[in-house]
Amino acid sequence: MSPTSSLSTTSDVEILVGQGAASEASGSSSPAAAATAVEEIVVLDYGGQYSQLIARRVREAGVFSELLPHHVGAREVARRRPKGVILSGGPASVYADGAPPLESELLELGIPVLGICYGMQLLARELGGSVEAAEVGEFGRSQLTVHQPGRLLAGTPHEQTCWMSHRDTVFSAPPGFSALASSTASPVAAFESETRGVYGIQFHPEVVHTPYGQQVLTNFLQDACGCERTWSAASVIEDQIERIRAQIGDGRAICGLSGGVDSSVAALLVYRAIGDRLTCVFVDHGLMRKNEGEQVIAAFRDTFHVPLVAVDASERFLTRLRGVSDPEEKRKRIGAEFIRVFEEEAAKLQNVNYLVQGTLYSDVIESGGGTGAATIKSHHNVGGLPEDLEFELVEPLRALFKDEVRAVGAELGLPERLVWRQPFPGPGLAIRIVGGEATRERLGILREADAILQDEIRQAGLYRELWQSFCVLPDIRTVGVQGDSRTYGNVIVIRAVTSDDAMTADWARLPYDLLEQIASRMINEIRPVGRVVLDITSKPPGTIEWE
Repeated sequence: MSPTSSLSTTSDVEILVGQGAASEASGSSSPAAAATAVEEIVVLDYGGQYSQLIARRVREAGVFSELLPHHVGAREVARRRPKGVILSGGPASVYADGAPPLESELLELGIPVLGICYGMQLLARELGGSVEAAEVGEFGRSQLTVHQPGRLLAGTPHEQTCWMSHRDTVFSAPPGFSALASSTASPVAAFESETRGVYGIQFHPEVVHTPYGQQVLTNFLQDACGCERTWSAASVIEDQIERIRAQIGDGRAICGLSGGVDSSVAALLVYRAIGDRLTCVFVDHGLMRKNEGEQVIAAFRDTFHVPLVAVDASERFLTRLRGVSDPEEKRKRIGAEFIRVFEEEAAKLQNVNYLVQGTLYSDVIESGGGTGAATIKSHHNVGGLPEDLEFELVEPLRALFKDEVRAVGAELGLPERLVWRQPFPGPGLAIRIVGGEATRERLGILREADAILQDEIRQAGLYRELWQSFCVLPDIRTVGVQGDSRTYGNVIVIRAVTSDDAMTADWARLPYDLLEQIASRMINEIRPVGRVVLDITSKPPGTIEWE
């Protein structure tokens, strides 16, 4: 099972910057930490499904954090001079052949270390505790009993719930350690040694199903590591602007502006850094939502006065998509065409060598950019870059989660409607026409259905409560009756999810009356639509988008 969010919006969190959070260490101290002299926590990723969420929760507590592969080495960790290190969970058994190991030198750096789940088991085994396979695994909610709070569990109740995901169990703490708590199936669910600065918890404090998890992380950050928790969005903006200037120098850049919050924030950061040497290109590929093109042009050309070239290339993209039903092929063709348009527009300018993209951390992970990550989909923003790309990429948001980007956008003065615009894939409505070709007729049906959905959700006051809400048009027909006539119409699928960061998502429990109103409008106002259905699949096992 996976943690899912309720129908609510999380508050803005503190911000992470830096180009290489998902890549292997570069052999220098953390660029962001060094540039701004801020405290940092290093999270070592042992392959756990919640590893990225750990880093995010640390940032929520006001401390800069970076997620690095577990094998970067103690020397690299020391070079970054972090205030603390967190070892993530992972799917392996500490006793299995080839299981990711713990480098013992990490414990000799004099830096506080917190192990979570697999990380705790590594610490227990390394330091002389007992880790064994339990008769029964412990997955999902569990009851935690605190026997002595110590430093790590201070301020939390004697009895509390927590989220577990493990089969091996710590049966005894290492010599000299205090066993703080036990759970339903774990004799030692938390331990610590204040003198050694080593802490371990079997449960996952980073997920919403551990109510006091953030308190536990805060205890580690503040009381064990001595963090002042002063990380702020303002420092991110100034630091990133300096980075952009250092990368681009006196050069010129072009940005593919979609109008979503990602590309908008990326464009505005680069504009702040290099001014009119940035040219934004808005490509109307004919695959956008209703009236979206006009809104983008008005915002950037009229409000922000950013140099903007608007290109109507809808016929060109429809031609490229003719006869194509495979979703990956759609993404690749659309992405390649985007780049070709950029190149043509750049050729009209002088000395444009840089391409700005609003790539997010979740894009990097799901595109196979993280350690051991599977490629779930090709790049969200441009659908897969061609090998003959002639630009150097500028990706100022590459290490940020979506809500962090929104916090930066608000700090930059973007309008609320733009800051809170729901994610929209670069390939647009083309990949929401499932199993069939993206024809002009089908795009028109889907566009009108989506406009009705968004209108009703906004009127119900739920737009900001949802991570994403959209319609899918499968290439199927279904029988129906309208008036005295038999019909054979299109099916519209409603997809609405809640999430904190798109790593996991839960289907939104929209009110029945709202769903009835949406379905009624779609069937009555869009003649080809004969049936409306609701997708109630969470992520995992599904993904947010259908394709």
